[in-house]
Amino acid sequence: MADEVNQQLESALDTLGSITEKSGNLRIVDSVSTLRNIFVNLKNSAEEQMAKIDHLESEVKKAKAELQQRRAVALSIREPPPRDGSGKTLADCAKHVLPSVGGARKLYSLVTSESIEKRYKIMVKSKSDQSPETIKSILKSKINPTEMKVGIKSLKSLRDGQVLIEVGSADETNLLSANINDTCGEALEANVPILRKPRLIIRNIPQDMSVEGFEETLLAQNPELGMKPGEVTARFKFGTKRGELNMVVEVGPETRKKLLQSKLKMGWLICSVGDYLVAKRCYKCSGFNHRYQECKGEVTCPLCAGGHSLKDCKAPSNQHKCINCMNYNRHSKKGKACENHSSLSKDCPSLQAVLTRYLQNTDY
Repeated sequence: MADEVNQQLESALDTLGSITEKSGNLRIVDSVSTLRNIFVNLKNSAEEQMAKIDHLESEVKKAKAELQQRRAVALSIREPPPRDGSGKTLADCAKHVLPSVGGARKLYSLVTSESIEKRYKIMVKSKSDQSPETIKSILKSKINPTEMKVGIKSLKSLRDGQVLIEVGSADETNLLSANINDTCGEALEANVPILRKPRLIIRNIPQDMSVEGFEETLLAQNPELGMKPGEVTARFKFGTKRGELNMVVEVGPETRKKLLQSKLKMGWLICSVGDYLVAKRCYKCSGFNHRYQECKGEVTCPLCAGGHSLKDCKAPSNQHKCINCMNYNRHSKKGKACENHSSLSKDCPSLQAVLTRYLQNTDY
């Protein structure tokens, strides 16, 4: 369309120029020449502006693609603020992996499935700083699990000098630990680790809701649940990028089942409830189960496992590697490392293992 307009203007100016030349009027000839020059300048200026617009549109597309990629990475490493409300940076905090809404992601539906095997443990330590091997010898010489009809699933030495015994049920842990304390009480001490309470996330609570007043509001507005004071302990709250406020609470196993089947009335809002699963992640070495301040490893990129930080990574997605899976396969001698995902992937087998252990030590 623009080319047709240009041709029409050129034709009109040529016609006007030929007529004025025949008339011999120099003033008209000069005016036509001026018009032609103005038209050429406007045309050149318009072409330059169009080139700039095309360049800017190209830059905007690149910026949008980069922003989308960064958002995807940010969502995979998002975290709530520190529990104590301090102004620490991301590097000072442990990573919190939040559950997906509606169980759409494979990872969380997998780790929260009913197939998770519960572990019943007994921790045995020496009263006189004896080695784990000595503790095992004492146990084997004085304790007869066959007579007690207790099945021992594992007997392990721990780095802190204790011995871990795994059995098949809670009754067996109570029976065996009592027998060890009665029979070997002079040399050994057996304790049954207390399972941690489940944690739930209450989504989209009122903005003015406080941690201290959460339980009172919950009991007052949801009497149909039949809950009593002390069954729910609010731990901390955090905001989301959408401006919503969430509360993390600690409950017992029965209360958990009751709340997961309910929609909670909080102020003028209806709040959904889900399991709150946590995986501690180090932002320095990209490993699990310790914080940045406790890390003794080297800086490792969570995307490509290189010796640089996340912000400096330029590796494409087809070159992503998981440092945790690589270390596991290297130590376990199971062949080629897992290199088809980054350590931030929510389908990472190492992350699933961490969350599975978390569930095994939780009283669900």
